Amino acid sequence: MKKIITFGEIMLRLAPRGYERFLQSPNFEATFGGAEANVAVALAGFGMDAAFVTKVPQNPIGKAALAELNKFGVDTSFCAQGGERLGIYYLEKGAGPRPSLCVYDRKGSAIAEAGAGDFDWPTILKGAAAFHFTGITPALSKNCAALCLQAVKAARKLGVAVTCDLNFRKNLWTRAQAKKTMTELCKCVDVCILNEEDASDVFGIKAARSNVTEGKLDAEGYKDVARQLFERFDFKAVAISQRESYSASDNGWSGLYFERSSQDHKSAADKKTVASLKSGGLGQPKMYASKKYELRLVDRVGGGDAFAAGIIYGLLNKLGGQKTVDFAAASGALQQTIEGDFSRATVSEVERLASGDSSGRVLR
Repeated sequence: MKKIITFGEIMLRLAPRGYERFLQSPNFEATFGGAEANVAVALAGFGMDAAFVTKVPQNPIGKAALAELNKFGVDTSFCAQGGERLGIYYLEKGAGPRPSLCVYDRKGSAIAEAGAGDFDWPTILKGAAAFHFTGITPALSKNCAALCLQAVKAARKLGVAVTCDLNFRKNLWTRAQAKKTMTELCKCVDVCILNEEDASDVFGIKAARSNVTEGKLDAEGYKDVARQLFERFDFKAVAISQRESYSASDNGWSGLYFERSSQDHKSAADKKTVASLKSGGLGQPKMYASKKYELRLVDRVGGGDAFAAGIIYGLLNKLGGQKTVDFAAASGALQQTIEGDFSRATVSEVERLASGDSSGRVLR
């Protein structure tokens, strides 16, 4: 089985117990998390050969982070060690009309200050099936943006499929910075994964007839979003997780998966840059939609990462568009019923939910 390489930051997660507010009591639960690490853990749980690449400080906290990943079967042999600190994020879970709150303390982290000498990308990527990163990693520092560009160029040269979750984080960079950096990186991306807001935040591409604040999303509007992304970039597929946020406790959750036609992809590949295509030059993409899950949230963090892992799993196992988005949406739905960043769902559990068994009845 070929390896899937993910690259990003793993952080120490500190969260009050249950739904307490910050320092309502003096106790924090300490775990680990981070977008690309979450994807690696989910894929390892699906039986895939997953590796996570990062840089952590050579101290007990950094070593504990790698040991936690190893516990889930994630390969960390390509990780660099050094630097001063591991990034931290504080999470206060919301309830009802009170939103969740995330506070970052990651400036100057080991991965943010990593350099080109820390990672030998041709060696790391040799023989890999896929390389995955998110828009969070290049937002950490200019160094990280440069590392991502080196990685995707190496992957493209080696014929390794590149998947990217746009994952815009306004607390890390501006929309203008995101657009400039992600436009360059996405030239080497094969499959773009995003949520209902990312295309607007990063590329200014808005979905018609949708209002995220009001929890109203329209699938047909996102078909046009996908079409514009296909016109701008040489993506083979676009996957969109869709969250209808009724409150911090209850959400609607679903997924969309778009493929450009083989003829459109051929015509795009013949161009030096897909961005040069005239608006409307491509046909409407083929759309596959999952069912919608009505979720009572336990912990929403990591839901999008579990969705991304499901997309990668479906692609590498050649499930086809419909089964891929069904698997990804079910994977994301299950993750939001589990405490912590890391998915603990198995393939059989995801497939059971994707097949329609959402009754929650006791299995015995």
